[in-house]
Amino acid sequence: MTAATRPFIVGIGGTTRPGSSGEKALRVALGHAERAGARTRLFGGPELAALPLYAPEKQERNEAEVALVEAVRQADGVLVATPGYHGGVSGLVKNALDLLEDLRGDERPYLDGRAVGCIVVAAGWQGTGVTLSALRDIVHALRGWPTPLGVTINTVAVQAFAPDGSCTDAATDGQLATLAGQVLHFARATAALRSGVPA
Repeated sequence: MTAATRPFIVGIGGTTRPGSSGEKALRVALGHAERAGARTRLFGGPELAALPLYAPEKQERNEAEVALVEAVRQADGVLVATPGYHGGVSGLVKNALDLLEDLRGDERPYLDGRAVGCIVVAAGWQGTGVTLSALRDIVHALRGWPTPLGVTINTVAVQAFAPDGSCTDAATDGQLATLAGQVLHFARATAALRSGVPA
């Protein structure tokens, strides 16, 4: 596949803490997507922290905001990773998703026509479950298609990542690979439909 025909997958997630479990999970999933033929771009904790607080009345955008919006505009699929904070998506991740309001007038508004893989990391199963539900609701509101699988990682129950970011838990790694595969499958199928070429 050429660079022009390889699906482009954008990853959004992380925290202000370097090496967060959510960002590690997102990097692993993006790695699986790359090995399956995708081009990827990560907007991790540092990139999300550089975004100003979203204000709908402001039209000016800084370089960090433009980079995120333009990447999602071009994306064939998206992966979103968030920690579970008090039963919901983190403010850092939600702020980035709110910025996608800039895509409302596009031919593909918001996340329309894109599969979105959801990853949630929290210290307990209740936190992962309710946050995954909240994240999927946000994706639906943005007209995206949450993948059938959503990956939840309970950091109390399993230590899934090594300090270097590699995934040391086979079950978690398999789920992240499946998630990436579902996003890519949808991306290729919708691209074939748009081009009129059978998938």
